[in-house]
Amino acid sequence: MFVRHLWLRHVRSHGEVDLELSPGVNLFEGPNGAGKTNLVEAIAFIGSLRSFRGAPTEALVQAGADAATIRAEIVVAGREHLFESEIPLRGRMRVQVNRNRLQRRRDLLEIVQTTVFGPDDLELIKGGPGVRRDLLDDAVVQVRPADELVVTDWERSLRQRNSFLKQAGPAAARAGLDEAGRTTLEVWDSKFVELGGAVHRLRQGMVQRLEPFVQQAYTRVAGRPSDVRLRLAPGWSGEDLPAALAAARVDDLRRGVSMVGPHRDELVVELDGLAARTHASQGEQRCLALALRLGVHDFVTVARDRPPVLILDDVFSELDPDRSRALVGALPTGQIFVTSAIGAPPGVVPDAVFEVAPAGTVVRAG
Repeated sequence: MFVRHLWLRHVRSHGEVDLELSPGVNLFEGPNGAGKTNLVEAIAFIGSLRSFRGAPTEALVQAGADAATIRAEIVVAGREHLFESEIPLRGRMRVQVNRNRLQRRRDLLEIVQTTVFGPDDLELIKGGPGVRRDLLDDAVVQVRPADELVVTDWERSLRQRNSFLKQAGPAAARAGLDEAGRTTLEVWDSKFVELGGAVHRLRQGMVQRLEPFVQQAYTRVAGRPSDVRLRLAPGWSGEDLPAALAAARVDDLRRGVSMVGPHRDELVVELDGLAARTHASQGEQRCLALALRLGVHDFVTVARDRPPVLILDDVFSELDPDRSRALVGALPTGQIFVTSAIGAPPGVVPDAVFEVAPAGTVVRAG
């Protein structure tokens, strides 16, 4: 699987872009602020329909334009697919695949997957649990896109339950719910337990299958064997989610949010028996963050029998020479995009080089 051609119109700093890409290593080089990340953001958008920078989709629209357009020709097992999206400054995004309107994001994930390494990936270890939950959920959906329905239904049930709790307010915590309120909350609780339990089981299964891939990736990147362990700490006490939810009901009403459940699951990463978030050095944490990304990438590759498109956005500037060389040696096969302000990192041999100018122009240089 690879992106063969990319067309952009009014995407961030780029007015018009028309690029023939290599199925191997593609290097985008240019000074800081020229728009290199904007290019790989557009490529990652093809596989996710969202910005890996956490920005709203309308932020992709160039200043002064009414809409942005991202088009790409994707080759999967010798078959060509055309991706087309129009992102308006206001209103709903329109996406087509092979000239047919895309009904569900999971249909797109059957065609293309992406793995993104960025300079902020240290947050995978140092950051809050939400970053790691997102990593697990994205891995679950990339391996089996149909499971996106479970995740999105769970997220909807959480929002609906929280909305009810907020409307009921602290008064209901003090005086209790009336009969209609109890009935309504029982309905939301039932959905919460059913879908939340399913999401937790998907995450737990992913953690178990992912651990050996992360272990192997860490050994490659760090250059030495270490004991890397992953475990999922549930977002509630005890083994029974329904009982934990019932016990927290008064507190939930008082605070207006669900205080227990899978939205508080914690992926714990341990290095040599200690929690990496609090005990690993910054160098070890950076290697672990890379290992998590590489581990997911390798696992998806095995599960889907094809590698996702790999994006390395300004990653090498954050690494010392030894870790840079180790990462280069650990890079998998498949299509890779690298951004750099100082040319190809040592050991990276690009198949195509694109010069990105501050004016937003992109020219193939090799």
